Amino acid sequence: MKALVYHGPGKKAWEEVPDPKILQPTDVIVHVDTTTICGTDLHILKGDVPAVTDGRILGHEGVGTVTEIGSAVTTIEVGDRVLISCINSCGSCSYCHQGLYAHCLADEGASGIGWILGHLIDGTQAEYVRVPFGDNSLYKLPAGVSDDAAVMLSDILPTGFEIGVRYGRVKPGDVVAVVGAGPVGLAAIMTASLYGAARVVALDLDANRLEKARTFGATDVVNSADEDWVDQVKAMTDGFGVDVAIEAVGLPATFDACTKIVRPGGSIANVGVHGAPVELALQDLWIMDLSITTGLVSTNTTPMLLKLVAQDKLAAASFATHHFTFEQMLDAYDTFGRAAETKALKVVIKR
Repeated sequence: MKALVYHGPGKKAWEEVPDPKILQPTDVIVHVDTTTICGTDLHILKGDVPAVTDGRILGHEGVGTVTEIGSAVTTIEVGDRVLISCINSCGSCSYCHQGLYAHCLADEGASGIGWILGHLIDGTQAEYVRVPFGDNSLYKLPAGVSDDAAVMLSDILPTGFEIGVRYGRVKPGDVVAVVGAGPVGLAAIMTASLYGAARVVALDLDANRLEKARTFGATDVVNSADEDWVDQVKAMTDGFGVDVAIEAVGLPATFDACTKIVRPGGSIANVGVHGAPVELALQDLWIMDLSITTGLVSTNTTPMLLKLVAQDKLAAASFATHHFTFEQMLDAYDTFGRAAETKALKVVIKR
């Protein structure tokens, strides 16, 4: 089969590799119909994730058709159309029992790490993929859910909802600010209404993404390049600051921005993946009664989100801005890597 293979920082190739095989009784082999590229894949290509080694097939998002199952698989059958979750769950360890699949203790990949596809084992940017713990890591798709919509449930929608909206403790009537209107930030904007946010403010440096944010549910937008951006946000809250600030970029400056706009007693939910230390000004923040949360998505809300997508309550397919075939995989990476120029949100790649 062909797959997108990582060969060290800055090096990747669409090349022939061996087909995956069943290695454990709980494995499932999926013929990948649709996949996409995540910002994390770009971090890997920059060398920011040293656990990813030369020869690894990238990708942790996908939709496909089951072609083979292990002897212990009971809920998935050959021929099923399935969503491939970015997190693999054994379903039996203490963390999985808590719904913290991101910290699954199984020894597939590495104990304590649920994100293994395209990271510690071969991933979904390929014609076929081996999915460990298929009963707990795959979700059967209703006939009416398109691939474009379903693939957004692999990662970005549960990430924005779980780590942004839920961890931020959004409640009815809240004013929520989302710093960063990329795909994950837009997912938080889209799902904030599920918990009754009265006002959702999108902040970004990119005017195009701010306009996009309005179509995803933002009631207000603020360009954080403006000198008075803090004042603009606070003016929407009678000067108090927002109830919940969601950080969806992963930079020291964007985390600091959240601390500047949240009110006393509010919450900061960090969703972005940080690659550098962030200064926490506790000398200023200790008195504010803030809650600060972090996390890696566990995808324990995927079944619920899938129901909402199936009932057209969440327009998940609207994240898809560009389409490619598998043979255009390198072009897809080029387009996604130049998102500010190409205005790409999520590129959808189909066989």
